[in-house]
Amino acid sequence: MYLSTIDVAIFAMYIVFIISLASWVSREKPGHDKNASDYFLASKSLPWWAVGGSLIASNISAEQIVGMTGAGYDIGLSIAAYELIAAASLIIIAKWILPIYLHQNIYTMPQFLEHRYSTNVRTVLAIFWLGIYIFVNLTSVLWLGALAMNTVADVNIIYGLIFLGVLSVAYSLYGGLKAVALTDIVQVVLLVIGGIVTLYVALEAIGIQFVAPTAGASEGMDYLFNHANDKFDLLLEEDQHGYDQLPGIWMLLGGQWIVNMAYWGFNQYIIQRALAAKSLQEAQKGICFAAYMKLFMPIIVVIPGIAAFLLSPEIADTPDKAYPELLKLVPEGFRGLAFAALVAAIVSSIASMCNSISTIFTMDIYSHFKKNQSQQQLVKVGRITVFVSLILAMLTAQPLLASSKQAFQYIQEYTGFFTPGILLIFLLGMFWKKANVYSALIAAIGSFALSILLKVLAPEIPFLNRMAIIFVICLILSVLVTVLMGNKDDPKALDLEGIDMATTPSFRIAGLGVFLILIGLYVTLG
Repeated sequence: MYLSTIDVAIFAMYIVFIISLASWVSREKPGHDKNASDYFLASKSLPWWAVGGSLIASNISAEQIVGMTGAGYDIGLSIAAYELIAAASLIIIAKWILPIYLHQNIYTMPQFLEHRYSTNVRTVLAIFWLGIYIFVNLTSVLWLGALAMNTVADVNIIYGLIFLGVLSVAYSLYGGLKAVALTDIVQVVLLVIGGIVTLYVALEAIGIQFVAPTAGASEGMDYLFNHANDKFDLLLEEDQHGYDQLPGIWMLLGGQWIVNMAYWGFNQYIIQRALAAKSLQEAQKGICFAAYMKLFMPIIVVIPGIAAFLLSPEIADTPDKAYPELLKLVPEGFRGLAFAALVAAIVSSIASMCNSISTIFTMDIYSHFKKNQSQQQLVKVGRITVFVSLILAMLTAQPLLASSKQAFQYIQEYTGFFTPGILLIFLLGMFWKKANVYSALIAAIGSFALSILLKVLAPEIPFLNRMAIIFVICLILSVLVTVLMGNKDDPKALDLEGIDMATTPSFRIAGLGVFLILIGLYVTLG
């Protein structure tokens, strides 16, 4: 047991506070029952700071804190590409993708696909997303969270899974997206504080252990950089460990953009926050805020993993234990705070995923077969879906992930079977008037089939490169099918001329800043 009585008390105070806050946010006005817009899109009332904070809280979870820290331990700073390219992708999405969504006035990604393609495309993709969210994303977050609780507090993994599921339901089931988004602000603050404390303590421990008993964090950072220098390369060479997962410049030119554009632009549980904003401008400001947070995240989720590489060489075969091992170094009291930050990140992501799962199932599956249902019935079905999805994820987490060395890479690899096709379906549907149902189906089927084929026939190809190759092949196939079928504008094609994509000067300056920082980092550390 590594949590003291004080740590447990601080952690318990967090649990009570977050549930109380969620209950207060979720309270209904007298005479007003929640409707679908209230529950799934927070009545479209979120200000920019809630949008940005919720985006980060939804994204930064066990697979980032535990999984990415473990990847930092194993591979090094190059894993930060997922965070850095995400920042640039967010700016692109805020400028060119988000205005289209808000103009369409949609609840879900499958709903957009019905507007642009057909009901069948909507239904097929809705079922696909439900499977991915429950059996890949949700299970991974639950498993890594339970693993962390087991390592830090000696909590049985099964009990950890149950605790995380119950806590997520306790603060999100009743209130819906508004409860999730506004409590996420607290979670993000706690996450950043906990991350900074953990980083500082790890660097100080390196200074004391390897430099001098009186050394501090700055001396520890110097020692870390000098004695784990190869871990600080942002771009890996072919002969470096981890190249198969992060293939250097090719990753930067291809696969990373496919992963991040698909995740941040066409992922229900992420983009749902922006759909719930007060206005387009508020959503864009929130996304810009999230982009800068992503630039900061490697400092508190990757560098601690590199520090653990020196401090805990005995866990080399299980790098996902790096973050829990670091928590052992945190002083009494602060350890409870850092542990609360970890749990905060986990439950916020679980709640976000569950809310999006319930939105997709209710609005894209249930409403399709049960038409003309009352608003209250839709909310009820959404709440039941949250509960069922959590039960399924808890039951399957251990069988699916117990043997996985790095859960973060498990998520990236297996969602990558579908990512090129998903990205292509949306981009063609938005920006090419000739795209039709058949070009969309070719992209979806081709992405999955070719991913399996290349995985079997050419396993040596890094999966990020594989995604880039498949994206190009599927693009060619989709265009070829469209041309062979008449090369005509589709009746459901979007009229982009009627969509205002203008941005404020402050957004343009902030967006340029993101790209300049990104270029500077890769020039300096590449």
